[in-house]
Amino acid sequence: MSTHDKPILQEEPFNGTMANNLDEVIRLGKQMEKLRSSEELKLNNRQSDPVQYEEG
Repeated sequence: MSTHDKPILQEEPFNGTMANNLDEVIRLGKQMEKLRSSEELKLNNRQSDPVQYEEG
């Protein structure tokens, strides 16, 4: 390896992937389990993210 080559970091995401390793899959799964419904958000005076794509 020359001094100009950068090592590829494992944390660096690759295009087209949702999770890079099992630890990240587990972490994302825990986040999804904690997602609040629209009704739960309304009770806390919060608003859900807007719909990005509408089928039409």
